[in-house]
Amino acid sequence: MSSQQINLLYFGHLVTMLGRESEYLFLPLTVKDILALMKHLARRGEQWQTLFGNPPPSLRITVNKQFADPATPIKGGDEIAFVAFSMA
Repeated sequence: MSSQQINLLYFGHLVTMLGRESEYLFLPLTVKDILALMKHLARRGEQWQTLFGNPPPSLRITVNKQFADPATPIKGGDEIAFVAFSMA
C-alpha cells in the first residue's frame, strides 16, 4: 500500500476560502502527522499556502473528533477537521 485515505472537513471561514466543506484525500504514507498533512495541503496553491503554510492562531484541528495539535499522528481512515471562524 502506497497511500492512505483520510476524510477532511473544513468549517468556518475555510469553507469560503477553499470552496469546499469536505473531501476524501489519498495521502502518501510519509504523511504521518498533522504538521506533515498541513505542509502537503499547502502545496496546492496560494489560498492553501496562506492557510496551512503559516496557519492563523485561531485554527483549530480535530482528529476523530478529538482536539489535536501539529504533532498528532494520523493514519488511514481518520477524520480530520480544520476549524477557523476568524483568520486573525
